Amino acid sequence: MQPPSEFAGLDPGLALKGGAVALWLVLIFVAERLHPADDRPRPEIGGKWHRLARNAGLWLVNTALSPLVVAPLSVWAAAHVVHWRPGWWSGAGGLVLDLVLLDFWIYWWHRANHRIPLLWRFHAMHHLDRVLDSTSALRFHFGEVLLSAAARGVTIVVLGFPVVSVVVFEGLVLAGTIFHHSNLKLPPAFETALSRIVVTPSIHWVHHHRIRRDTDANYSTLLSLWDRLFASRSPTPRMLGMPIGVEGREELALPQLLIAPFRSAVR
Repeated sequence: MQPPSEFAGLDPGLALKGGAVALWLVLIFVAERLHPADDRPRPEIGGKWHRLARNAGLWLVNTALSPLVVAPLSVWAAAHVVHWRPGWWSGAGGLVLDLVLLDFWIYWWHRANHRIPLLWRFHAMHHLDRVLDSTSALRFHFGEVLLSAAARGVTIVVLGFPVVSVVVFEGLVLAGTIFHHSNLKLPPAFETALSRIVVTPSIHWVHHHRIRRDTDANYSTLLSLWDRLFASRSPTPRMLGMPIGVEGREELALPQLLIAPFRSAVR
């Protein structure tokens, strides 16, 4: 069976996205170690290399899932969209509108991951990291990845997103997530100006503050305006040395991280 014509040539685009994100990760990883915002010793449970190996292990699990489940599900959803869009919703303008709508959707999905106990079981693993840097953007439980892919698939079908918009958005989300989890030192005036438009480390680090009221705030992923619009922006400023993690819980070894969501829920 031949794939639909809109998917022809998609593989080079996926390869380009993957290569660009990998290069961005390497650049941020190196830059944050040359110019760290917080260069004080941090509680890396089990040691620095154990932490990096733990995050890399989680990333490898999800990388294996992507071509097996996540990408095929997105492609299937894009092939079964509800065709309701007007003719003007196309081209570069349509792509920009799609990206804004997808960012709006991911804001609410992220918020749901903190508010719905079942989703929090899986999402909490991302927050258990006691240190934040670019590798924190890679650590998500495979259960959250699968649930997110299913929810995104429904959104694609209902709102009629073309697969190109989904691929571009996923690339931007990965790049943005790597950036705003990073420990990269930015000029204060530049970061203040940038944070009015997009999510920066100064915003997202507060979301990882080991205080529950801040963990349940600052949900935006790309555009920072959603938290201002929906009153979920924390008034807490980012502070050097602020404790990172989940209030009342500790980091776990990799095998424990993988099975924790399937045990009794812990808020």
